[in-house]
Amino acid sequence: MPISLRSILPILLLCPVASGQDQAAPAARKLRAPEETSNPVTGQLRTYDDVVVPRFGTSNYIKQSLYLKPDPTFSIADPTRLKDFVLGGKLELSLRSYLELVLANNTQIMLQKVLIQPQRNAIQRAFGIFDPIATARLSGTRVETPTTDALTGTNRTTLPFALGVTHLLENGMQYQVNYNSQRDTTNALFATYNPAFTSILNVTVSQPLLRNRGGYFNKIPVYIARARLRSTEYRFEDTINRLLATAENAYWDVIGARENLKVQEQALGLADTSLKRAQRELELGAISPLDIYQPQATYARSEILVTQARYRLAQFEDVLRLQIAVDLDPDLRQLPLVLTEPVLPPTDTKPFDKEALVSEALTLRPDLKATRQDVLNDDLFVRQAANNLRPDLSVFGNYTTQGRGGTLLADTRAIPPRPFPIPGGFSDALGQTFGFGFPTLGFGLQLRLPIRDRRAAADFADAVVAKRADLLAERLVAQQVRLDVLNAINLVENSRASVELAKIAADFAQKRVEAEQKKYDLGTTTLFFVLAAQQDLSQAQSDLVTQSVTYRRNQLNLLQRSGKLLSDRGVVLQ
Repeated sequence: MPISLRSILPILLLCPVASGQDQAAPAARKLRAPEETSNPVTGQLRTYDDVVVPRFGTSNYIKQSLYLKPDPTFSIADPTRLKDFVLGGKLELSLRSYLELVLANNTQIMLQKVLIQPQRNAIQRAFGIFDPIATARLSGTRVETPTTDALTGTNRTTLPFALGVTHLLENGMQYQVNYNSQRDTTNALFATYNPAFTSILNVTVSQPLLRNRGGYFNKIPVYIARARLRSTEYRFEDTINRLLATAENAYWDVIGARENLKVQEQALGLADTSLKRAQRELELGAISPLDIYQPQATYARSEILVTQARYRLAQFEDVLRLQIAVDLDPDLRQLPLVLTEPVLPPTDTKPFDKEALVSEALTLRPDLKATRQDVLNDDLFVRQAANNLRPDLSVFGNYTTQGRGGTLLADTRAIPPRPFPIPGGFSDALGQTFGFGFPTLGFGLQLRLPIRDRRAAADFADAVVAKRADLLAERLVAQQVRLDVLNAINLVENSRASVELAKIAADFAQKRVEAEQKKYDLGTTTLFFVLAAQQDLSQAQSDLVTQSVTYRRNQLNLLQRSGKLLSDRGVVLQ
């Protein structure tokens, strides 16, 4: 059965007023913009809800479009779950609980979560080219002119009204539906209709045949926005990696400073014991007054080292409080910190499979993923630039129907003409318009062929160069990933050996102190050698603490460089 334009015109008028979700396009990875809070149990970052776009004709449309506050108020959530770790007037934190608080409260992490949202909004913005636009216009004009002809009117009043809808479909077709009506009144004596109503409906359809033909090329901006979101997601993951590593290093800074303070306090205790013994011996005349200066100097130096270690610990604790935002809570920021992780690392002597770790890093590292995604993005830009090199050929068609009505002053179809008015109005013109009794049909082809398109050629050349540059950047990042992993493995292996040697050195230093003390008790050595042995023991114990904390840091660095830090710490990005 043939299909007439009259039968499909209502369908054109009822075309959807907003583009639907793109089903044919490649699906973007489901990483939403995180909220300002996180799951404290699993470390899983929660996400914002999708932005609701108001649709014309719904209750939210008027509310969101007309009554939206230009200056909405914003609030930032207070730090959460801090009081859950307060025990006995102290803030007790294991490494796991500390990282949970970092994910939930760290201001820098919260800022990164917010900054990813504009890239999600860019996808919605890219779909905006497929949103229809409706326009309406109503105006009025009254014109009074002098006349030299008795038959011509001296004034005319017009009230035109225009209503139109323009819509670009995802396949490249564009249609326009325009409706125009006008009311005219005049004092001319020979006006056939007064007032006169005119009604015109025009439908225009245009379809590209070469450039911008098909849904793929028209949705390239959407694909580019999605690809940029994926790149941003990978960079966001890399940023979270670095921020989490920085936070964990702050934890080990406090552990190291705390253990070093203990070592210095122990050394101060030994120096105090030696000084008191020397003072007692001086009172008994067992030593010369000149021999008291050495233990006094040692004790004074130990006091200085304890004071320095105590202030260094306080400094590192302030940094740790910043990481979990406890500094924002006036009731909790003064509480003492108790970190429960042991200082000595586990005895792990298993050799590393360097090539396997490098292979994993080349797969998992988010910065390398972001660079690879940039290469894929370049393919979209190359295709877009190649599309712009095509000739712009399109086919178009239009259909117009019109009608006229009003109060008929002289029916010229009657013989003789009837001078009395025949009532009529706008409904007459509207009935003729949608009765399709006075149609106008047209169609044609339009070709836009630049004789020399230097801009499009330069854009295509730039897209090719950009892809070549990103390929080289990808290789450079891959080389750096390999070097990072190998260096991290060497540092861990070096720390293993250093910890074992530091243990041996601390054990020998302890035995030396005991030996010098026995010799001093027997009178075969002087107090100078006892104090020197005690200082060496303090230094050996401090070295053991430093090497143990360094080993923890290097393990953390290896996890970060191999791209396994988030998974090892149980953090999931969505």
